[in-house]
Amino acid sequence: MGSTSDESRTTDRTTGTISATTGSTATGLGRRDLIKRSAALGLISVPTMSFLASCASSGGGDEDKAKAGTKTAKNPLAVNDTAQLEFVLFDGGFGKEYAEDAVKIYEQNFPKAKVKFSATQKIQSTLQPRFNQGTPPDLIDNSGAEQMDMGVLAAKSQLADLTPLLDAPSYDDPDKKVRDTLRPGIVEMGQLDGDPVWIMYYAYTVYGVWYSQKALDSLDATYPETWDEMLAVCEKAKKKGIAGWTYAGKYPYYLPFSLYAMIGKVGGVEVLDAIDNLEPNAWKAPAVKACFEAYYELYRKGYVLKGTPGLDHIQSQTAWAKGKALFIPNGSWVENESANVIPADFDLAVSAPTGIDSSDKLPFGTIWASGGEPFIVPAKAKNTAGGMEQLRIMLSEASSKNFTTKVKSLTAYNGGTDGITLTPGLKSGVAALEKAGDNVVNPRLQDWYVQLQKEKIGVSGLGEMMAGRLTPAEAMKKIQDYADETAKDTSIKHYKHH
Repeated sequence: MGSTSDESRTTDRTTGTISATTGSTATGLGRRDLIKRSAALGLISVPTMSFLASCASSGGGDEDKAKAGTKTAKNPLAVNDTAQLEFVLFDGGFGKEYAEDAVKIYEQNFPKAKVKFSATQKIQSTLQPRFNQGTPPDLIDNSGAEQMDMGVLAAKSQLADLTPLLDAPSYDDPDKKVRDTLRPGIVEMGQLDGDPVWIMYYAYTVYGVWYSQKALDSLDATYPETWDEMLAVCEKAKKKGIAGWTYAGKYPYYLPFSLYAMIGKVGGVEVLDAIDNLEPNAWKAPAVKACFEAYYELYRKGYVLKGTPGLDHIQSQTAWAKGKALFIPNGSWVENESANVIPADFDLAVSAPTGIDSSDKLPFGTIWASGGEPFIVPAKAKNTAGGMEQLRIMLSEASSKNFTTKVKSLTAYNGGTDGITLTPGLKSGVAALEKAGDNVVNPRLQDWYVQLQKEKIGVSGLGEMMAGRLTPAEAMKKIQDYADETAKDTSIKHYKHH
């Protein structure tokens, strides 16, 4: 799928974290985040039979599997030290260098093993035929517009359970398991239904309200913790000719990047879980009502930048970077994506969403942060242990620091920022995560039900409300109806929090 239009660029982008090309709005394929690319998948044609035939090699089987090696303290996954490892990376905004550096460590540790490393943007058309033939690579970064549907792969028993990797000693500390070195929510994100962990999300995105600390200082204001304070700051800005808020009006599914964590803060995680689980009346919860009414107040009081409903993500970010609006809901990729328009003295910062008041269930600082960049090890790979070992290396402190330094993004490894000079946005994101502590929420709607989240809740619900065409009560009813339709649709696979 190409990335020429704003819409297709957004589809790719909201499925990534940060694009690595400093100072440019990189192409859509480079921008990937959490909303899984299943939306894009529907637009991709299935390779023709002649193409499948030309890609196919002889069918794989257990006889092709690499024999297990010797399990030692340095080789806890018993990798066969002479078996070839094949690693296919998505060639996007994060570049190839971080992965190539991790491959070199694998080669140093297993000098007799040959590593075949390649990078492509055409993950599905390159690799789906090999899955069909039973000859997939050992490790895949399943990302980009041609991301393979991981729910389908797992349902067809084509993914290896990564539990052995998670339970292996971490690369840096033999007394700590890999799972104990990961950021909150990473393990759960890799589960689709039940205990097995099918996916290792390697990048880590912080969602929230982004702003210029310099702009706030110029208003003699601090970031508002309650909604009354938010309205007061917006009023102050309005008097100086600055809007309080803007957002990607053409793609209003950006609004949840701050709104969902606010709902979780006000009503508790169980409200977000009920929404994810498509429970009847989940969207009619008091916390949802309070937050919808709060956001609607921004529209009603004229605190939203004029013309915002007609702006795309780049236009809204540009207006915000130029000081036309104080706040924008976004993910941590915004620092890199807007690098060419953010002034040098902007002092970019992110905060957890403002709450309603002291009656909120969770403290101020409750934030949405979660994994992006999904890595998988195919069940029929010849060297599954090698694929997992390569991931174990990537989840070391050194590899994590290398990634963060090179691409301005955090990784799933909980740490890896000591001694690195962080960019303002990244530094602020790290501080926001520290403030949040255990109060990190991870709504799954955008992973589980892409069309519901984007077109229905986003465009038809929240977009219409924030443009003043629906009241909060009407928006809640409309969105609940959409959720009920999705729950009753037997053609859609349904997921539940356990």
